[in-house]
Parts: sequence; structure tokens; C-alpha cells
Amino acid sequence: MNGITVGFAMCGSFCTIGRALEEMKKLRELGYEIVPVVSENVLRTDTRFGKAEQIISRAEEISGRRVISTIADAEPIGPRGITDIMLVAPCTGNTAAKLANAVTDTPVTMAVKSHLRQSKPVLLAIATNDALGASAQNIGRLINTRHYYFVPFSQDDPVKKPNSLVAHFDLIPSALQSALSGRQLQPVIK
Repeated sequence: MNGITVGFAMCGSFCTIGRALEEMKKLRELGYEIVPVVSENVLRTDTRFGKAEQIISRAEEISGRRVISTIADAEPIGPRGITDIMLVAPCTGNTAAKLANAVTDTPVTMAVKSHLRQSKPVLLAIATNDALGASAQNIGRLINTRHYYFVPFSQDDPVKKPNSLVAHFDLIPSALQSALSGRQLQPVIK
């Protein structure tokens, strides 16, 4: 996939950041160029799943680029045609709501908005505990919005977390290829 540049944006679903970084590495190994973007929460929040500094360091090591972590640094992505596709992995319910309602107040939402100026695909890897609750309307709106595609997802724990959905991160390469071709990888719900 030489010549294809992926904007790889990460939001604060901290339990899935490790899987996202694994997929970032796989995409690099497949020959994609990576432009890493992180939300303020990923940039600054240490959790039981890892320290922010380690996440940033790993993303920069894999991509060979400095992480974009401000709205000002994310804004030129579209006008300069920096990315061919924007991947948000993980995409939290909060970020999905902002995207569905055109709220641009984080580096990730600005990266997506800027990228969309070129009418290029955006791929979302949902990871949220309220996807089948309050976030369902926003996910539904995005599913029906041009240029948005989803990494197939399913309930991660239907008994203990019945409203939670998580993308199948291992399907990111296939979903990316489909989105670049203007198609949604099916089935969306596994």
C-alpha cells in the first residue's frame, strides 16, 4: 500500500489503545504511511492500561512522525491533502457524537473535519460502553453519512455491559481497503 497515507487518530477508550497501536504497526508493515493524531485525553491521561507518555512514544516510533496533538496542527490536514483516509481507532461515543453533530473541539474532530474537506473516506473503529444506549443515535447518523465507514463491531460483553460495542480491530486493514474503494466492509455487525 505504498503511497497511501492513513491519518490514525486515537481517542480515550483506553482499554483498546493497545489493540489500536498493534493495528497501527500492522498498517506500517503493510506499507501504509501513518500520520498519528491523538485527543487531549490520550495525550495527558495515565490509566491502568498505560501511561500517556508511553502511548505517544509508541505511536511516534511506529509512524516515524511526531504525533499531532493540537487543533492548530490538525487543521492543515485537509487543505494540504496530507491523508488519503482518516481512521479513528478507537472512536469513543463522545467523539462519534461530536462527529455526528459537527462539533470540532479536539485535535481528532478537527483532523476528521479537515480531512473531509477533500471528500475522502473516514473509517471509525467504535469502542464505547453506551453504543446501544445514548450513543446509538449518533452511530446511526454516521452510518448514514457520506464518506463515513465502520470497522465491523459487536458487543464485547452482552451480559455485564449490554450497551457496549467494540470494533474488531483485527479487521482494520480489510475495512481500510474497502473504505478506500468506497465500500463498507460487511457485515458491519458481527
